[in-house]
Amino acid sequence: MRISARADYAVRAVLELAVRQGTEPVKAESIAAVQDIPHKFLEGILGDLRRGGIVDSRRGGGGGYRLARDASAITVADVIRTVDGPIVSVRGERPTGLEYTGSALPLLPLWIALRANVRKILEGVTIADIAGDALPEPVQRLAAEPAAWENP
Repeated sequence: MRISARADYAVRAVLELAVRQGTEPVKAESIAAVQDIPHKFLEGILGDLRRGGIVDSRRGGGGGYRLARDASAITVADVIRTVDGPIVSVRGERPTGLEYTGSALPLLPLWIALRANVRKILEGVTIADIAGDALPEPVQRLAAEPAAWENP
């Protein structure tokens, strides 16, 4: 699985809004500067997040962006799906839409299992979890495994 720059930037932007929740709306320029995200690229991402109901925006001098709902109600999966579509795809298709024959038949349940595990993690972590540096225990356990940090 590959996390696109667009998805990474979107999660970071939403996280930045979460840690500033309760203050004035945050300008895109500020998010871009703090998170080192190209401003023009971020504007497009924030537009997608607004259309997806993750963020709200306000125009004008006191305008900017803020979360559309509480950070505890937004999962990492929600953010990624909003900007990139399905979390796991094979050749651009959802695994459930694939068909294999012959010796490749066992691939389909493998892709489905991969999708289930990725979804379990990304749907189980909220923006509030990350903002509070409180990842769920199963995620912490996986990240604590030495092999998780190795590049085979």
